[in-house]
Amino acid sequence: MAASISPLAPATTPQMPELKGVRLATAAAGIRYKGRTDVLMVLLDPGTTVAGVFTTSKCASAPVEWCRAKLKGKTARALVVNSGNANAFTGKTGRAATTLTAGIAARAASCKPADVFLASTGVIGEPLDATKFDGVLQQLAERATAGGWLDAARAIMTTDTFPKVATAKVRLGKATVTINGMAKGAGMIAPDMATMLSFVFTDAPIAAPVLQSLLKSGVHDTFNAVTIDGDTSTSDTLLAFATGAAAADGAPRINRASDPRLKAFAKAFHAVLADLAEQVARDGEGARKLVEILVEGATSDKSARRIALTIANSPLVKTAIGGEDANWGRVVMAVGKAGEPADRDKLSIAFNSIRVAHKGARDPDYDEATVSAAMKKPEIQIRVSLGLGKGRDRVLTCDLTKEYVAINGDYRS
Repeated sequence: MAASISPLAPATTPQMPELKGVRLATAAAGIRYKGRTDVLMVLLDPGTTVAGVFTTSKCASAPVEWCRAKLKGKTARALVVNSGNANAFTGKTGRAATTLTAGIAARAASCKPADVFLASTGVIGEPLDATKFDGVLQQLAERATAGGWLDAARAIMTTDTFPKVATAKVRLGKATVTINGMAKGAGMIAPDMATMLSFVFTDAPIAAPVLQSLLKSGVHDTFNAVTIDGDTSTSDTLLAFATGAAAADGAPRINRASDPRLKAFAKAFHAVLADLAEQVARDGEGARKLVEILVEGATSDKSARRIALTIANSPLVKTAIGGEDANWGRVVMAVGKAGEPADRDKLSIAFNSIRVAHKGARDPDYDEATVSAAMKKPEIQIRVSLGLGKGRDRVLTCDLTKEYVAINGDYRS
């Protein structure tokens, strides 16, 4: 793990409320790390529905394959997450490890293995010794409590420098329902589904298909709009669980995504995803700058997204920001190579609202000292105006520093 907390970490951590129908516990199972927790178990009350989105990687991990298959059941009773070993690219051994882990967890939670969901994060290609969970998961089930959300978020960290949690409360019918979320991720971040590992829980009575719809629509402008290094993980997993416990307080059961009563809940759910996604960007490995790429005037939103991601994933752009250099020529380069419609003579670029390039040339009012001062701020916005249409999109990233190279050069050492 990184030695110090990211300078971009949120100034405060929310107080995570208890959530009816969810109990958590963590332990040190010795998967990889010494002297720290590395396994999380979450127990879910009967009737809990589940939804999920996963990595698009063709080399998906064994836990991702397990969860994809089990989503068909639409219910969940337990979640087991380990850090230190991704159980990815482990062949038959990896699949056997998921079966063994789910069996151990099912006995501890008094449920069927099919109602157990799994996630693993860490080194790729090393077999996961699932026998280490034997006994540990039983202990976790016995001492699981409704609190401990921050400890849970810490247990799933790898190179993260701070635990990532978010919460919201919203009215649903006659009841106030809670949404709690946690995430981990700092490197190998260019998701095309969700994020590295993220888990969201609510006591709202939401049917599984509705929950799935909320996730699918919610990730597009949150986790799918974050990139740290352009690399999509083998293990990316976002799972959502709805215990339905708030029905006892008057919350109506939502069976249709079009139900008008879902509107406020959907907004709060999206806000939790967005909060977690930004925390991932703030904890990019070695990051010193949070960078927002805003592209407008594109021929379509889809085109704007592709251009924004091309800028965000450019090592030359990211290192320039790391060096506090307003090198707008590198942004021009990235726009030009994106493969999307662009007109050099209509292009404008601004750093932190200071226009540096306009209509294909350096802005006539460009002042190096003013722009250099703006680049020293911890948060940088790059606004690109294409002047071609109404397409618009936004992507979050971070700078690229020497620390990123050091972290990843030593990752398996």
